[in-house]
Amino acid sequence: MTSSKIVPIETIEERLRSAPATREGLVLANGIFDLLHVGHVRYLEGAKAAGKRLLVAVNADASARKLKGPGRPLLPLEERMEIVAALACVDWVTWFDEPSAEEVLRRIRPALHAKGTDYTTETVPERAVAESLGVRTIIVGDPKQHGSSDMIRRIRLGLRADPGGTQGG
Repeated sequence: MTSSKIVPIETIEERLRSAPATREGLVLANGIFDLLHVGHVRYLEGAKAAGKRLLVAVNADASARKLKGPGRPLLPLEERMEIVAALACVDWVTWFDEPSAEEVLRRIRPALHAKGTDYTTETVPERAVAESLGVRTIIVGDPKQHGSSDMIRRIRLGLRADPGGTQGG
């Protein structure tokens, strides 16, 4: 891991203990980020715009496999985190092993939990934990037009995206 933005969750916890004001405006976004695309960028930029500092928690490889199947992730955790860390809007990147970011929420207690437009505030997997901690959940980014799973499926089938909404070969 080559970026100083990539840190274990314990390091983030220590930074928050030593500078509690850092928690103000802290936004947590999480995901697999298997095949980074413009939808991810817009999601993360929207998350950062909602607060002062953006922490991105990335599903570890075993967690990604549990959620997406044995052929995933396409890239190992270290590479996925390095790509996410390269985005200007990202302040910190960490990782987690569970299928959802509930434990990250419990440990970090950010001001906001941001999810992409493939969710509603009612369908966010971490909703109950966020609510119990007093963490507000927000939905950010463009309406879902890009999905890694769909992109991977199209690539495997030799299809391309058509800006008009149809797919060709």
